[in-house]
Amino acid sequence: MNLSDYFENAEGFGVLATADSKGNVDLAIYARPHVEDETTIAFIMGQRLSHQNLQSNPHAAYLFVEQGEGYVGKRLYLTKIRQETDEGLIRSARRRVPKGCESEDSAKFLVYFRIDRIRPAVGD
Repeated sequence: MNLSDYFENAEGFGVLATADSKGNVDLAIYARPHVEDETTIAFIMGQRLSHQNLQSNPHAAYLFVEQGEGYVGKRLYLTKIRQETDEGLIRSARRRVPKGCESEDSAKFLVYFRIDRIRPAVGD
């Protein structure tokens, strides 16, 4: 199954890990990524710590855990390659605004990452 099909159909939750230039780590819950192709994904990000960390350290990791029994999912090791601020582009990429999250206006960036490596959620 390719990544686009996987993230279009998989139910679960994701966690994005970033670190600043000094190595201070942050974790944040993120929706499924937007898959551009088998080597590129994107996340809609607000002006928060995860985005701030990416300004000084382009490396990140994303863990997606599938809903259900056990620990099934994927770990993606990422490098930021670019970001877009075009509101129309961000709006077209948006799936929905989850309950409890800030308004649509809080999203300011569509951040693209190269996928450096993919591993299963547990083991290898």
